[in-house]
Amino acid sequence: MSMNNSPNVFLDPNANRFQVNIINESHDNNETSQEDVGSDPPHYEETSFTDEAHNRLRISYRPGKRELYDNFLQNAEKTEATLHPYDTHTKMYYLQTFGHNTVDPVPKIDYYRNTGSVSGNKLSRPSLLEIHEQLAKNIAVSTGSVERVANGESTAGDETAASKEEENKTGFVKFGWVKGVLVRCMLNIWGVMLFIRLSWIVGQAGIGLGIIVIGLSVVVTTLTGISMSAICTNGVVRGGGAYYLISRSLGPEFGGSIGLIFAFANAVAVAMYVVGFAETVVELLKESDTLMVDESNDIRIIGTITVVCLLGISVAGMEWEAKAQVILLIVLLVAIANFFIGTVIPTNNEKKARGFFNYEASIFAENFGPDFRSGEGFFSVFAIFFPAATGILAGANISGDLKDPQSAIPKGTMLAILITTIAYIGVAICVASCVVRDATGSINDTIVPGMSCNGSSACSLGYDFSRCASQPCDYGLMNNFQVMSMVSGFGPLITAGIFSATLSSALASLVSAPKVFQALCKDNVYKGLHFFAKGYGKNNEPIRGYVLTFVIAMAFILIAELNTIAPIISNFFLASYALINFSCFHASYAKSPGWRPAFRYYNMWVSLFGALLCCGVMFVINWWAALITYAIELFLYIYVTYKKPEVNWGSSTQALYYINALDSALALTTVEDHVKNFRPQCIALTGAPMIRPALLDITHTFTKNNGLCICCEVYTGPRKLCVKEMNSGMAKKQAWLTKNKRKAFYAAVAADSFRDGVKSLLQASGLGRMKPNTLVIGFKKDWRNATATQVENYVGIIHDAFDFELGMIIVRISQGFDISQVLQVQEELEKLEQERLALEATIKENDFEEGKSGIRGFFRKTNMLNISKHETKKESTINTIQSMHVGEFNQKLLEASTQFKRKQGKGTIDIWWLFDDGGLTILIPYILTIRKKWKNCKLRIFTGGKVNRIEEEKLAMASLLSKFRIKFADINIICDINIKPNKESWKFFEEMIEPYRLHESCKDITTAEKLKRETPWKITDAELEAYKEKSYRQVRLNELLQEHSRAANLIVLSLPVARKGVVSDYLYMAWLEILSKNLPPVLMVRGNHKNVLTFYS
Repeated sequence: MSMNNSPNVFLDPNANRFQVNIINESHDNNETSQEDVGSDPPHYEETSFTDEAHNRLRISYRPGKRELYDNFLQNAEKTEATLHPYDTHTKMYYLQTFGHNTVDPVPKIDYYRNTGSVSGNKLSRPSLLEIHEQLAKNIAVSTGSVERVANGESTAGDETAASKEEENKTGFVKFGWVKGVLVRCMLNIWGVMLFIRLSWIVGQAGIGLGIIVIGLSVVVTTLTGISMSAICTNGVVRGGGAYYLISRSLGPEFGGSIGLIFAFANAVAVAMYVVGFAETVVELLKESDTLMVDESNDIRIIGTITVVCLLGISVAGMEWEAKAQVILLIVLLVAIANFFIGTVIPTNNEKKARGFFNYEASIFAENFGPDFRSGEGFFSVFAIFFPAATGILAGANISGDLKDPQSAIPKGTMLAILITTIAYIGVAICVASCVVRDATGSINDTIVPGMSCNGSSACSLGYDFSRCASQPCDYGLMNNFQVMSMVSGFGPLITAGIFSATLSSALASLVSAPKVFQALCKDNVYKGLHFFAKGYGKNNEPIRGYVLTFVIAMAFILIAELNTIAPIISNFFLASYALINFSCFHASYAKSPGWRPAFRYYNMWVSLFGALLCCGVMFVINWWAALITYAIELFLYIYVTYKKPEVNWGSSTQALYYINALDSALALTTVEDHVKNFRPQCIALTGAPMIRPALLDITHTFTKNNGLCICCEVYTGPRKLCVKEMNSGMAKKQAWLTKNKRKAFYAAVAADSFRDGVKSLLQASGLGRMKPNTLVIGFKKDWRNATATQVENYVGIIHDAFDFELGMIIVRISQGFDISQVLQVQEELEKLEQERLALEATIKENDFEEGKSGIRGFFRKTNMLNISKHETKKESTINTIQSMHVGEFNQKLLEASTQFKRKQGKGTIDIWWLFDDGGLTILIPYILTIRKKWKNCKLRIFTGGKVNRIEEEKLAMASLLSKFRIKFADINIICDINIKPNKESWKFFEEMIEPYRLHESCKDITTAEKLKRETPWKITDAELEAYKEKSYRQVRLNELLQEHSRAANLIVLSLPVARKGVVSDYLYMAWLEILSKNLPPVLMVRGNHKNVLTFYS
C-alpha cells in the first residue's frame, strides 16, 4: 500500500517504500493529500537497492497537474531514480521524503563511490552543515537543481547517461568468471610439466609421495587462493592483479616492491614458455632432419617468430586474446582426454617393450613407494614440480577486464585449482598404474621358460628389464619424458597439448605483465615509470607495456640462459603468494572495521601459515634464488619508503599503526612519570604554522624526535564562519607540516575569545601521558598599539599556563614572527603568473588550430599579432607589479623567519639562570646543543651571586652542572643585578609606561575612583611604587644583557612571574619589553617548579 492514499497517486506495484513527492510551490503544506482514516496500515516490504524495478520513484501530484508529470514518467531514468526537472515545467518545486520537506537523502550506492568510478557517478550527499544549520521553512529548488536537493549534488542524470552512452559507444570488453578467470588459471596451471615431467616425478617419488608432492603444492596455492578470495571480496577490485591486492592491503611499500618484480617475472616467464615451445618444435625438426641452422639458433628464430605472433594477438585486444585462450584450452582438454583414453586401449608388443602394460595391480603396487635416484630426494622432486602448480594469479592479473572481479576471482580461481588438482592426481595415478619405472624398449627382452624371475611386475608380465639395473635404459617412467605420448591414443595430440600449454601460458604472461605494470605506473609509485601508464583503445590497452614486455622477452630468448633465471622467477611468484597470504593475515590482525570480506571461509592464522609456507618453499626450491628475491624486494621496499609516494589507500598497515599507537598510549598511562624521562612537550601558539615559521622552527628544534609538538590556532568571531574556516583548513595545515618535514601536530579551536580558546587547548590537548607540559608563544611586539582586551588576553594566557602547571617559554626576535603579509604578496604573484601561463597556453592552442595559408591565414596572423601585443602588455604589467612588490618586501623579516632553519656558526648560547624553576631553563638550551644546527654553540652560564662569594658561587654552579652532565664553556656570577639602572634606561622605561599610568595621586579621590572604574587596566601609582624594585631589576638586567650577551647566538633567560590580580597587565608587558629589548633572539623561560633534571641514576 502506498503511504500516500490520494486518488491521484500512481500506484506502481514494483516501487520501493522510499517516497519522494514533488509539490508545487503555490500550495501550502496543509493542502497535501491526507490518508484515509480507515485505511489499512502500510506494508513495509523488503527493499533491494540492486533491483531495477525497486529503484523507481513513487510520485504524487496535485489535482490538475497530471499532464506535467506524464513526460517525466516516460523520460526519467528508472534505474538511477533521477529527477529531470526540465522534463516537468519551469516552476519551483519542493522535495518530500517520508511525507515531509527535507534535504536528507535516502541511502544510495552512488554516495559511496570513489571519484572517477567507472561503474557509476559519485554523488555528494548534503553536508552535515547544510542539514544542521537553520534554513528557510521550505527548501526551494529551482529548475535544474531537483537532483541536487535529492542527492546532495548537481544533476547527475545527464552525467550518468553520458557515461553509459560512452561505455556503449566504445564497447568495453568485460569477461565473466569462466572466460576471464577459470580458463586462464587452468591454462596457466596446466603447463608442459603435465605432459613431460609428471611421469618422471611419480617414478621418483612413487604414487604415495607423488600425491603428497602434488598435495603440498596444492596446499600452498589453495591457501593463497583463499587469502586472495578474502581480499578480493573486501571491496571493488580494479586492474593490477596481485599488485593491486597487495598494495591496497599492505600499502605502497610492499605493493610497489612486489608489483615491479611480479611484472618483471611475468615478462621473463613469456620467454621461458616460448623457449619451451620452441624446444619442442626443434625436436620435431630434428627428428625429420629439417633444422634451419642449428638447435640453439633455431630456438631463437622460432622463439622470436612466436613472440611476435603472440604480441599481435595481445595488441589486437583482450577479446582476441580471450578467444585464442579458449581454443588453446579445447586443444589441451582434448590432449588430456586422449591420454586417459590411451590407458584403456589394449597395448601392443612395442609399447610393452617400452614399459606400458595397461592397468595392472602389480605395477600400481610396485610404483606406490619411492625410488629416488641420481641424488634426487623428496624436496628436490617437489622443487621441480611446484612451478607446475603456479599460475593461480592469471585471472586476478586482468582484474580490470572482469565484469565482477569480486565474484569472478574467488569462484574461478578456486574451481581452477580443484579441476587441475584432480587432473594432476588422476594423470599421476594412471600413468604409474600402467607403466613400469624401467624398460629397455627391446621386444626381445621377454621371459623364456626356465628363467628365474626377479620379482618385478614386468617380470610377472613376461618381460625381463633386469639389465636396466646395471646400464642406462631409454624407456620407462624414470628414463623417458615422452611417456604420455606413448600411452596416449594418438601421440601427436600430446604434442599439440604441449604446444597449447606453452603458448597459453606465454600468452597469459604476456597479457599479465603489461596490465600489472600499467597499474603500478598509474599509481605513480615510481615516478620515472609514469610513461607506461598510458592506455589506448576501448579497453585502455597498455601498448607501451606490451612493447616493453616484448623487449624483455626477446632479450631473454636471445640470451637463452633460462636455466639460471628460472628459479629466481619461480621465487618471484612465490614472494607474491607469500605477500597475498600475509596481506590477509595483516588485515585481519589489524582489526579494522573496514575489513569485512564477503568470502567467509578464511582464517588469519591459516593465512599466516600460508605465508610462512611460501617462504619455506622458496628456500626449498632454491636457497640462493630466495635470498636474491628477498634482497631485491628489500631494496625496492626501502626505496619506496624513502620516496614516500603521495597515496592513501587505507591499507592494513595504517590500521596497525593506529592499533599500535593506541596500545602504546594506553600502556604509557600505566607508567608513572619519572624525572629521568622528562621531555619538553610543547603547545606552540603559531596560528597557521606557515604564518609564524620561526616560532615553529625554534620549538621544533627542541622537540624533534624528542617530544610532542602541537601547533595551535584559535579562531575568534562568528561561530559559523569560524567553524567552517577551521574545518576546511585542518588537513591543509597538517599537510604543510608534513611536507616541510615538521614532526608536529596541528590543532585548532573556535572560541569566543583568544584566551578562552587557549584555555581549551591547554586543558584538552594531548592523550594520556602524551600531554603538553610547556606553552610556547611569541612575544606580542605590538602590545602598545593593541587594545586593552588584547593585552589582557595575552597576559591572561601566561597566568592560565601557570594555573595549569605548565612551563612557559616566550620567544622574541627583533623582526617579529608574523609573515602573513609576505605570504599574501607571494600568493598574488603566483596568481598573476598562473594567468600569464594560461594566456600563453591559449595563444599556443589557437596558433595550433588556425590555418596559415591564403587570405584567411593572413587575417588570422593579424589577429594573433594583436593577441601577442596584448600578451606583451600583460606581461609588462605583471613585471611592473612584481618589481613593485619585491621592492616592498621586508627582506629582514624574510631572513628572520628562516634564521632558526640555518646552521648556527660558532658562537654561544647565553643562559641567564637567575631563578630555580626546576631546571627547564637549563634543559632547553642543552637540548639545542645536541642538535646539528646548534652543535657548534657553547653554553655560557650567568647567575646572580654575592660580591664576596664569587668563587664559591662559581664552584657550586659548576658542581651542579657537572652532576647534571651538562657541559658548559664558562660560568659568570653577576653581583650587581640589584643596583639601580642608569637614568637613561629608567627614563626610557617611564616614558614607555606613561600612556598606561593612571596618576591617581595627582587627582582628587572621586576622580581617581571614577578613572579606576573606567580604566581598571591602567598602572596605578601605588602599584608602580610597590613593584619599583622589580621594575629596576628588569631594566638593570637589560643593561647587563646588552653588556655581556649582545653577541650571543641565543639568549635563554629566566622569565619574571607577575602575581595574578596584583601586577597589572601593562606593567608586566613593560617588564618583558624592557627585559628583552634590542637583543639577539631571546627565550624567556619559566618551568613549573617541578624537577626536570636529576643527578640520580
